[in-house]
Amino acid sequence: MNSYLGRAMHIGVIGATGGIGSRVVTEALGRGHHVTAFSRDATKISDNRDNIAWQSVDILDAASVTAVIPGLDVLISGFQPGNAAKDLVDTLERSIADPTVHVTAARALLKALDSHPRTRLIVIGGAGSLEVEPGLVLADTDEQLNKTLDLVGLPRGYAASVRGARDGLNVLRTSNRLWTYFSPAEDIAPGERTGRFRIGGDQPVRDADGLSRISMEDAAVALVDEAELPRFVQRRFTIGY
Repeated sequence: MNSYLGRAMHIGVIGATGGIGSRVVTEALGRGHHVTAFSRDATKISDNRDNIAWQSVDILDAASVTAVIPGLDVLISGFQPGNAAKDLVDTLERSIADPTVHVTAARALLKALDSHPRTRLIVIGGAGSLEVEPGLVLADTDEQLNKTLDLVGLPRGYAASVRGARDGLNVLRTSNRLWTYFSPAEDIAPGERTGRFRIGGDQPVRDADGLSRISMEDAAVALVDEAELPRFVQRRFTIGY
């Protein structure tokens, strides 16, 4: 068993039915950890795997999050509006309609940690808050942001949600809790679990062709790695090939 300091951890995953969240659950279980998987309505979930329990939670309600934190070593949040894994169009429409949900979620998570300050929080955010040059983030550059959205096949209206995710990171940056923010590569999609990628900080990690890309499977590897061995407490990190 590949476990944290020789013991199994108890990891909570919000958004456990989502593209990245579901892979984080699988990765954590595969390493011998105990997982509490959170969904908006866990009563609809049927899962007979060992070492997993499902619970409902409303990430936009601090009291709901506070109630499920006891016993967790790490809480990983893959929250996004809707369920992109099942209906990407609905998620895009919801994200564009109310980009402030990322700030609301960040505030609720931090409020929940007030009574559980030793629980670590890892938030899966967006790539739009990564720097395109020192001090300038992608979300603040209309031309480059539109170019990136075009490249990865997202509507330009999604820029509002990209900026909302950036604002969520900025909320975390005001906190002294044990938070970590994960920005995936600009192009992230289902793919292969290679376990081979490079890690960066505030700038995108690009391959030889200048592309920032990663599979959801390898994103899950990086997230569980960070849960097991903290390297980026009160910091953001990213990965890419």
